[in-house]
Amino acid sequence: MPEQVAGMSLNRIEQRLFDYILGHPEERQYWQGKVQSIAGAGDLHTVATRLEVELWRYQEERSAVVPQLRDDARREGPGRTSLRNLAEHCLRQWGPPRPPPSAQPGDRP
Repeated sequence: MPEQVAGMSLNRIEQRLFDYILGHPEERQYWQGKVQSIAGAGDLHTVATRLEVELWRYQEERSAVVPQLRDDARREGPGRTSLRNLAEHCLRQWGPPRPPPSAQPGDRP
């Protein structure tokens, strides 16, 4: 059963890739390690961009051999689909805890 991604909307390609990663323990372990290793390599935007590129390479490689991913890639066509939401979700799920945003003047307690 696919894991529900609370508060975030993944496109079909992102959801299918995430489900694939979660369904294969060795793949999940690899991506958890990858996320943890690059999570401290800059600000959130830079890290998410780098992770999105890595996920896209992985999507291309896996879609050559995994039937469901291959079908999605064929359906979507040759263009590149954004994996940014998936990158950010992986950072939230597997990256180091982030401090809560600081309160701004005028915010309610």
